[in-house]
Amino acid sequence: MDVGLFIMSLPSWALFVLVVVVALAANEVGFQVGRLLIRRHLREPEPPVQALVGAILGLLAFLLAFTFAMTTSRFDARRQLVIEDANRIRTCYLYASLLPEKQAQVTRQLLPEYVALRLNITSIAQATARLPRTEEIQRQLWQQAASLAQENMDPEIRTLFIGSLSEVLNVHAARKMVSLNYRIPGSIWVVLNLLSAMSMLSLGYQTGMFSARRLVGMPVLAAAFALVITMIAAMDTLGQRGFLISQQPLADVLTLMQKSAGRPALE
Repeated sequence: MDVGLFIMSLPSWALFVLVVVVALAANEVGFQVGRLLIRRHLREPEPPVQALVGAILGLLAFLLAFTFAMTTSRFDARRQLVIEDANRIRTCYLYASLLPEKQAQVTRQLLPEYVALRLNITSIAQATARLPRTEEIQRQLWQQAASLAQENMDPEIRTLFIGSLSEVLNVHAARKMVSLNYRIPGSIWVVLNLLSAMSMLSLGYQTGMFSARRLVGMPVLAAAFALVITMIAAMDTLGQRGFLISQQPLADVLTLMQKSAGRPALE
């Protein structure tokens, strides 16, 4: 089973609860092991245990920072691609007005639908469901570009339009790859969650070894770990509330197209 896909499929609240429960369970196991060793008069010296706990917590902090940086980079890439997508589509639409009447009409009819398909996507499933129609429109647009070879027209305009359409297709391929295929590898999720559990286990062990009662603040620490992990997962998942990427650049392009065609703009 792909652990990454499983984590991405969980609602944020479910992932948060799962991480908290696992962390507290691991902490309780560590505490009971520590108390058991005390009852058997197998107390360990405190400095080595503290060093062990500190090393595990340090590794967890490093991996959390590494994973967060990876997710932030991908999130920024998705945001930049939306802006680039809007700019390339706008340029292609404007160049279409310079084409012969037949190609201009078809192209300027297809592009608004193409943009509309890219708006209001709230899940990976929805994005995947729209791909067939999106790529069908791309095929039809390229047919219009190919038909320009038979037209008696300015070759520079032909070159500019074909180049702009190629850029539209390239940006689509990049958005598809970054949004649907690039995500945190499942192996990183496995190590991250194992390290979280090991950290709580070692803290519980330290508490059980050198204290007769559990730390009252341990649930707070478990919740803090869970919050960071949940935030990373939300940023890495398309359409998560709180981490939605503004589609306003594309909405502005669609408004421009509708005004150009004499239709009322969508609210």
